[in-house]
Amino acid sequence: MRTDTKELVTTIAYMIGIRKNILEQCYDEDCHDLLVSLYENQSASIIRYLNKLRTTLMQKFRKTDDEMRYNLKNLNKIDYYDQDNIKQLEKWNIPIIKSNYRSEKYMQDFNRLINENIDKCACLFPDWVNWNYIKDLFVIPQYKKTNIIKREFEKYMSKIDCYPFQMYIHWIPDDYGSILYTDGKFLSIIYKQHNDMFTDYTKYKDAHSETKNNIYNFIENSFRVAIAVDCENSDVYKLYSVLKNLNQDELEKIEKIVLYDDYHTNCGWDWLGKFTQIPVEHVEVERVTDQKSLVDIKMTAGVCRDYYENSITSFIIVSSDSDFWGLISSLPNAAFLVMYEYAKCGQAIKKALSERDIYYCSIDDFCSGNIEELKKAVLFDTLEKYLPDILYVNGKELVQHIYTETRITASEKEMENFYNRYVKTLRLKADLDGNFTIEISK
Repeated sequence: MRTDTKELVTTIAYMIGIRKNILEQCYDEDCHDLLVSLYENQSASIIRYLNKLRTTLMQKFRKTDDEMRYNLKNLNKIDYYDQDNIKQLEKWNIPIIKSNYRSEKYMQDFNRLINENIDKCACLFPDWVNWNYIKDLFVIPQYKKTNIIKREFEKYMSKIDCYPFQMYIHWIPDDYGSILYTDGKFLSIIYKQHNDMFTDYTKYKDAHSETKNNIYNFIENSFRVAIAVDCENSDVYKLYSVLKNLNQDELEKIEKIVLYDDYHTNCGWDWLGKFTQIPVEHVEVERVTDQKSLVDIKMTAGVCRDYYENSITSFIIVSSDSDFWGLISSLPNAAFLVMYEYAKCGQAIKKALSERDIYYCSIDDFCSGNIEELKKAVLFDTLEKYLPDILYVNGKELVQHIYTETRITASEKEMENFYNRYVKTLRLKADLDGNFTIEISK
């Protein structure tokens, strides 16, 4: 059993202007660090404050207009508008208060300012999400045309309870319940609104709390613990998803991760140590012949050495290879936990582990939607190797080749997004001496 993540909906909830106490009530337990980062993010806060102002204006359009017309008040003198938000926007050089304005002009301004600033928030969302679908929640197309805003206003006011926490978004309202309940529900709805489907549940499904608690208990009950990884039989991105989605305080007791690697394996292993606080040792295993890998033998020797010489009593083995049963059975006094991949691990080894009361779980169960930083680092590094010859290759074919080389599983849409965001936008940059380099817009 797996659970839905809430990182996307936390970001959306913040940007559309949901009150802070509700944000923390609904999302702080799952996404505390993300919320803290959003509070400090200027681009997200600009959209948040603008959407709050637009929502308030929609709800009190006539009343606001009467205050301006008959009482000569402006937004900064009307108490139901958030004055702190207005002041902060103007400190950020986002002009709000205008003289001789009425409600209609302010509505035009708020829509224009949202349009001008929304793309700065694209970096808050992973490449596997269609940014245009997210952007469409904030941008009202052709808002300057006659009756467009009026129709949005009438739609909003007639179905206000269908809008998340009654905050305005640009969508087709319906009684879905809370569309910001989980990432899975949110993606299903917004893709459906664009006659599309989101099908990759691995991006928003995470391991069940019982699985995580079993890992935490293993670490807590260990005297000294290390992770040993068979890089030939493991996926670096899936392993990182495990490390990323576990509580970092719980992982502090792990002394090291030892990667037993062969030069034929994924280049992503070279980057893992840069994205985890756990010390990483990278053991490159040479081959005597090209036909025979020695990774399993080297890993067995390394684990035994750590047990007998370094007093490490517990090991998390990351491998789907049944050959490591020999290692496990030869160290009866050591504690083991095994992490495997569904497609690579047979029932026989699982049965043997169960009979020895050794806990095992799949690295496939952990959410892969929030590991973009590692994937991008590997993709950008690989792309940079091709930049000197970029004029002689087809950009779209290059992207497919890069994903194959880095062994990153991605949909056609994800690769298209990478092409549009990073390859099409490659640009020449000249240094002070006039020497040109090609720069990736990250």
